[in-house]
Amino acid sequence: MMSWATLSVFVPTFLFVSLTPGMCMTLAMVLGMTQGVKRTLWMMIGELLGVGLVAAAAGVGVAALMLRQPALFMAFKWVGGAYLAYIGIMMWRSRGRMAIPNELEAGPPAGRWQLAFQGFLTAVANPKGWAFFMVLLPPFLDSSRPLSYQLAMLIAVILIIEFASMLVYATGGKTLRRVLGRSDNVRLLNRIAGTLMIGVGAWLALG
Repeated sequence: MMSWATLSVFVPTFLFVSLTPGMCMTLAMVLGMTQGVKRTLWMMIGELLGVGLVAAAAGVGVAALMLRQPALFMAFKWVGGAYLAYIGIMMWRSRGRMAIPNELEAGPPAGRWQLAFQGFLTAVANPKGWAFFMVLLPPFLDSSRPLSYQLAMLIAVILIIEFASMLVYATGGKTLRRVLGRSDNVRLLNRIAGTLMIGVGAWLALG
Protein backbone atom coordinates (compact mmCIF):
# COMPACT_ATOMS: atom_id res chain seq x y z
CA MET A 1 0.00 0.00 0.00
CA MET A 2 1.27 3.49 -0.87
CA SER A 3 2.24 5.53 2.17
CA TRP A 4 0.46 8.73 3.14
CA ALA A 5 3.84 10.42 3.28
CA THR A 6 4.34 9.74 -0.42
CA LEU A 7 0.88 11.00 -1.33
CA SER A 8 1.28 14.10 0.86
CA VAL A 9 4.22 15.13 -1.31
CA PHE A 10 2.93 13.89 -4.68
CA VAL A 11 -0.52 15.54 -4.50
CA PRO A 12 0.61 19.17 -3.98
CA THR A 13 3.45 18.67 -6.47
CA PHE A 14 1.16 17.52 -9.28
CA LEU A 15 -1.59 19.96 -8.28
CA PHE A 16 0.80 22.86 -8.78
CA VAL A 17 1.97 21.49 -12.14
CA SER A 18 -1.56 20.74 -13.32
CA LEU A 19 -2.92 24.20 -12.49
CA THR A 20 -0.06 25.86 -14.36
CA PRO A 21 -1.33 27.07 -17.78
CA GLY A 22 -0.41 24.57 -20.46
CA MET A 23 -1.78 23.09 -23.67
CA CYS A 24 -4.53 21.01 -22.09
CA MET A 25 -5.62 23.74 -19.70
CA THR A 26 -5.70 26.29 -22.52
CA LEU A 27 -7.74 23.87 -24.62
CA ALA A 28 -10.20 23.42 -21.74
CA MET A 29 -10.59 27.20 -21.41
CA VAL A 30 -11.09 27.65 -25.17
CA LEU A 31 -13.75 24.94 -25.37
CA GLY A 32 -15.41 26.17 -22.19
CA MET A 33 -15.68 29.51 -23.96
CA THR A 34 -16.97 28.18 -27.29
CA GLN A 35 -18.76 24.94 -26.41
CA GLY A 36 -19.74 25.36 -22.77
CA VAL A 37 -18.55 23.36 -19.77
CA LYS A 38 -20.96 20.48 -20.33
CA ARG A 39 -19.76 19.70 -23.86
CA THR A 40 -16.14 20.32 -22.86
CA LEU A 41 -16.47 17.27 -20.61
CA TRP A 42 -16.11 15.15 -23.77
CA MET A 43 -12.74 16.73 -24.50
CA MET A 44 -11.78 16.07 -20.89
CA ILE A 45 -12.63 12.38 -21.27
CA GLY A 46 -10.29 12.11 -24.25
CA GLU A 47 -7.59 14.13 -22.51
CA LEU A 48 -7.79 12.00 -19.37
CA LEU A 49 -7.51 8.81 -21.43
CA GLY A 50 -4.44 10.27 -23.12
CA VAL A 51 -2.86 11.41 -19.86
CA GLY A 52 -3.54 8.03 -18.27
CA LEU A 53 -1.96 6.26 -21.24
CA VAL A 54 1.12 8.51 -21.21
CA ALA A 55 1.55 8.18 -17.43
CA ALA A 56 1.23 4.39 -17.56
CA ALA A 57 3.61 4.12 -20.50
CA ALA A 58 6.12 6.42 -18.83
CA GLY A 59 5.85 4.41 -15.64
CA VAL A 60 6.80 1.15 -17.36
CA GLY A 61 9.46 2.70 -19.58
CA VAL A 62 7.69 2.74 -22.96
CA ALA A 63 8.27 6.48 -23.18
CA ALA A 64 11.99 5.83 -23.48
CA LEU A 65 11.33 3.85 -26.66
CA MET A 66 9.15 6.64 -28.05
CA LEU A 67 11.84 9.21 -27.42
CA ARG A 68 14.37 7.04 -29.28
CA GLN A 69 12.30 7.50 -32.45
CA PRO A 70 12.44 11.30 -32.80
CA ALA A 71 11.49 11.35 -36.50
CA LEU A 72 8.27 9.42 -35.95
CA PHE A 73 7.39 11.38 -32.85
CA MET A 74 8.16 14.69 -34.59
CA ALA A 75 5.82 13.78 -37.46
CA PHE A 76 3.07 12.95 -34.98
CA LYS A 77 3.61 16.29 -33.24
CA TRP A 78 3.43 18.26 -36.50
CA VAL A 79 0.26 16.51 -37.67
CA GLY A 80 -1.41 17.12 -34.32
CA GLY A 81 -0.25 20.73 -34.22
CA ALA A 82 -1.46 21.40 -37.76
CA TYR A 83 -4.87 19.92 -36.93
CA LEU A 84 -5.31 22.16 -33.88
CA ALA A 85 -4.05 25.22 -35.78
CA TYR A 86 -6.56 24.54 -38.59
CA ILE A 87 -9.38 24.43 -36.04
CA GLY A 88 -8.07 27.68 -34.54
CA ILE A 89 -8.10 29.41 -37.95
CA MET A 90 -11.68 28.29 -38.53
CA MET A 91 -12.66 29.59 -35.10
CA TRP A 92 -10.89 32.91 -35.75
CA ARG A 93 -13.00 33.25 -38.90
CA SER A 94 -16.15 32.32 -36.93
CA ARG A 95 -16.55 29.16 -39.00
CA GLY A 96 -16.71 25.48 -38.19
CA ARG A 97 -18.45 23.65 -35.38
CA MET A 98 -15.91 24.73 -32.78
CA ALA A 99 -16.76 28.42 -33.20
CA ILE A 100 -19.45 30.21 -31.23
CA PRO A 101 -22.40 30.51 -33.64
CA ASN A 102 -24.14 33.82 -34.26
CA GLU A 103 -27.78 33.92 -33.27
CA LEU A 104 -28.90 34.27 -36.89
CA GLU A 105 -26.85 31.37 -38.16
CA ALA A 106 -26.55 28.96 -35.26
CA GLY A 107 -25.14 25.67 -36.45
CA PRO A 108 -24.68 22.31 -34.74
CA PRO A 109 -22.00 22.20 -32.02
CA ALA A 110 -18.83 20.15 -32.29
CA GLY A 111 -19.36 16.39 -32.16
CA ARG A 112 -18.62 14.46 -28.99
CA TRP A 113 -16.07 12.21 -30.69
CA GLN A 114 -14.37 15.22 -32.27
CA LEU A 115 -14.00 16.84 -28.87
CA ALA A 116 -12.78 13.61 -27.26
CA PHE A 117 -10.25 13.03 -30.06
CA GLN A 118 -8.99 16.59 -29.73
CA GLY A 119 -8.33 16.08 -26.02
CA PHE A 120 -6.70 12.69 -26.53
CA LEU A 121 -4.46 13.99 -29.33
CA THR A 122 -3.33 16.98 -27.29
CA ALA A 123 -2.36 14.77 -24.35
CA VAL A 124 -0.63 11.97 -26.27
CA ALA A 125 1.25 14.15 -28.77
CA ASN A 126 2.74 16.39 -26.09
CA PRO A 127 6.45 15.45 -25.72
CA LYS A 128 6.71 17.52 -22.55
CA GLY A 129 4.03 15.32 -21.02
CA TRP A 130 6.07 12.19 -21.76
CA ALA A 131 9.26 13.73 -20.41
CA PHE A 132 7.45 15.11 -17.37
CA PHE A 133 5.99 11.76 -16.33
CA MET A 134 9.32 10.01 -16.90
CA VAL A 135 10.90 12.44 -14.45
CA LEU A 136 8.00 12.81 -11.98
CA LEU A 137 6.87 9.22 -11.40
CA PRO A 138 10.07 7.26 -10.62
CA PRO A 139 10.92 9.14 -7.38
CA PHE A 140 7.50 8.21 -5.97
CA LEU A 141 7.75 4.48 -6.81
CA ASP A 142 9.10 2.09 -4.20
CA SER A 143 10.95 -0.85 -5.74
CA SER A 144 10.23 -2.98 -2.66
CA ARG A 145 6.47 -2.84 -3.30
CA PRO A 146 4.31 -4.01 -6.24
CA LEU A 147 4.82 -1.57 -9.11
CA SER A 148 1.38 -2.05 -10.67
CA TYR A 149 -0.50 -1.05 -7.53
CA GLN A 150 1.64 2.03 -6.90
CA LEU A 151 1.35 3.14 -10.53
CA ALA A 152 -2.42 2.66 -10.48
CA MET A 153 -2.70 4.77 -7.32
CA LEU A 154 -0.56 7.59 -8.71
CA ILE A 155 -2.39 7.62 -12.05
CA ALA A 156 -5.75 7.75 -10.23
CA VAL A 157 -4.54 10.79 -8.27
CA ILE A 158 -3.19 12.38 -11.47
CA LEU A 159 -6.50 11.97 -13.30
CA ILE A 160 -8.55 13.37 -10.43
CA ILE A 161 -6.34 16.45 -10.15
CA GLU A 162 -6.18 16.88 -13.95
CA PHE A 163 -9.98 16.71 -14.25
CA ALA A 164 -10.50 19.25 -11.45
CA SER A 165 -7.95 21.61 -13.01
CA MET A 166 -9.54 21.41 -16.48
CA LEU A 167 -12.95 22.04 -14.91
CA VAL A 168 -11.61 25.25 -13.35
CA TYR A 169 -10.23 26.44 -16.70
CA ALA A 170 -13.38 25.47 -18.64
CA THR A 171 -15.54 27.35 -16.12
CA GLY A 172 -13.28 30.37 -16.55
CA GLY A 173 -13.78 30.20 -20.31
CA LYS A 174 -17.55 30.04 -19.88
CA THR A 175 -17.41 33.05 -17.57
CA LEU A 176 -15.38 35.00 -20.15
CA ARG A 177 -17.96 34.18 -22.80
CA ARG A 178 -20.76 35.39 -20.52
CA VAL A 179 -19.00 38.67 -19.75
CA LEU A 180 -18.07 39.52 -23.34
CA GLY A 181 -21.29 38.10 -24.72
CA ARG A 182 -23.25 40.85 -23.01
CA SER A 183 -21.72 43.28 -25.47
CA ASP A 184 -22.57 41.03 -28.42
CA ASN A 185 -18.89 40.37 -29.08
CA VAL A 186 -19.26 36.92 -30.59
CA ARG A 187 -16.69 37.62 -33.29
CA LEU A 188 -14.21 38.86 -30.66
CA LEU A 189 -14.75 35.72 -28.59
CA ASN A 190 -14.16 33.53 -31.62
CA ARG A 191 -10.96 35.41 -32.44
CA ILE A 192 -9.68 35.10 -28.86
CA ALA A 193 -10.51 31.39 -28.81
CA GLY A 194 -9.09 30.86 -32.30
CA THR A 195 -5.85 32.63 -31.45
CA LEU A 196 -5.44 30.52 -28.31
CA MET A 197 -6.16 27.35 -30.30
CA ILE A 198 -3.56 28.30 -32.93
CA GLY A 199 -1.16 28.89 -30.06
CA VAL A 200 -1.87 25.41 -28.68
CA GLY A 201 -1.21 23.93 -32.12
CA ALA A 202 2.07 25.81 -32.47
CA TRP A 203 3.02 24.84 -28.92
CA LEU A 204 2.36 21.20 -29.71
CA ALA A 205 4.29 21.24 -32.99
CA LEU A 206 7.27 23.30 -31.85
CA GLY A 207 7.49 22.40 -28.15
